[in-house]
Parts: sequence; C-alpha cells; structure tokens
Amino acid sequence: MPEPTAPSPADPRVYFAAERTLLAWLRTGIGVMAFGFVVARFGLIVRMLRAAEPPPSPGPAAYLGVALVLLGVLATAGGAVQYHRFCRRLRAPELPSRLAPFFPLTLAWLLVAIGAVLAVVLVP
Repeated sequence: MPEPTAPSPADPRVYFAAERTLLAWLRTGIGVMAFGFVVARFGLIVRMLRAAEPPPSPGPAAYLGVALVLLGVLATAGGAVQYHRFCRRLRAPELPSRLAPFFPLTLAWLLVAIGAVLAVVLVP
C-alpha cells in the first residue's frame, strides 16, 4: 500500500479543511447559544408555573442562560478569528477564489452579532 503523501501547499484541500474547521466552530457556537436560550427561557417558565405572577428577581437560570449565549458568541468569534488568520497566510493559488473567505467570515460575524443581541435581550 503506498504511503499517504502530505498535501502540497497549492492543494485546495488545505483551504477546505480550514473552512470545515470554521463551520465546526459555528455549529458549536450556535448550539451553545441555543442551549443558553433554552436554559434562560426554561427558568422563566418554571418561575411562572410556581406562582401566578413571576417574582421580580430573576432566577439563576437566566444568568446561566446569558452566560451560555455569551460563551457561544465567544466560540463563534474565536473560530472566525482563527480562520481569518489562516486565510491571510494562504497564497492566491491556495484559495479556490479571491473572495472564498468572504462568505464564511460574513456568516460568522453575523452570528456573533445575533448572539450578542440575544444576550442583551435575555439579560434579566
């Protein structure tokens, strides 16, 4: 069986591997943000079921939910920064197109912005 060879510097698989890694970070960030939202809202529902009126002070679930949303934002932003740093090191022949990194980075930063807005909305 022949020995596997390392990809050459102009191999497009190098860029696509970086893109897959960014997408994994995006999935992780979205998942953690969604879990934070569920935790924050579940705490509100539990408080409403215990009494006819929700208590004036928020429960710990609200703070935990906001913290999880912010953790998801941090994971998404960290993945975007690492991807951007990697793409800047690639030469033109290594990128499928000149604008290849534009869409994934735009998507990542939009998710960061949406997550930040969600965290502000969830703050008790």
